[in-house]
Amino acid sequence: MRLTVSPPDWTQVEIAVPRSPGKLPGVSMAGFRHRAPAFVDIAMVAHPSVTLIVDLSEDEGIVYGAHGRSEKGSAFVGLLPGEVHAAGTLGECLQVRLSPVAAARAFGSSAELTGTVASFADVWGRGAGHFQDRLRGAASWDERFAIVVEVLGRRLDASVDAEVAHTWQRTFASRGRLRVDGLASEVGWSRKRLWARFRSQLGITPKRAAQLVRFDHAAHLLAAGRAVAAVAAESGYVDQSHLHREVTAFAGTTPAVVAAAPWLAIDDIAWPSTPRK
Repeated sequence: MRLTVSPPDWTQVEIAVPRSPGKLPGVSMAGFRHRAPAFVDIAMVAHPSVTLIVDLSEDEGIVYGAHGRSEKGSAFVGLLPGEVHAAGTLGECLQVRLSPVAAARAFGSSAELTGTVASFADVWGRGAGHFQDRLRGAASWDERFAIVVEVLGRRLDASVDAEVAHTWQRTFASRGRLRVDGLASEVGWSRKRLWARFRSQLGITPKRAAQLVRFDHAAHLLAAGRAVAAVAAESGYVDQSHLHREVTAFAGTTPAVVAAAPWLAIDDIAWPSTPRK
């Protein structure tokens, strides 16, 4: 992860959230509008969700890059994307976070999105342009959120094993502190079967999912100003070194840099409730 070069000035950014969140299970949304379009150069932190970023700007917008691949404008950021960098003009955008289960229900197996940044049109397929035009033409954020509920809701029809969905929910709710063997026993599957089905449908192993959820919890504690030692203990790491290794694995940097990540600074405002299903 690169050090932040030019973070957003959050005092100049209007943040909108749905009046009635939770209308789609496992889906949350937030709208961002910079009062005066400004250039930003930021690194993004891994999150336990698949993120759709719809660029609503009338200017050049943002370019997202990971693993040498870049996408301009609207894009999907999959699970475990590695070092994701975003640079360009921050004007107006809509972000939609989908839990791995919701992403699999909407777009089939999440495996193809894991570790990548992909173009909006490539993942969404037919109707992507029309959907984006409707969002751009909407008169308010409330109307945009309603459009997402309507259009995305029609896509949530792919099947995900109830056992896989239960395992994800339990992993997230426990902040990644439950063992895979115990979760397999809960759903009545062998460890091997749970591992295979979870990975094929959500694009990540149960163990890696637990590590990602635990990292996300630790990252938010760091951003809140908690000491590294306290964060390591509360998040279930063996010691500070263990936390450092996990942060390096997920973010490519140190806990201190993660603590200052610009997007984490406004998470409590933009994402007051987090999808768990």
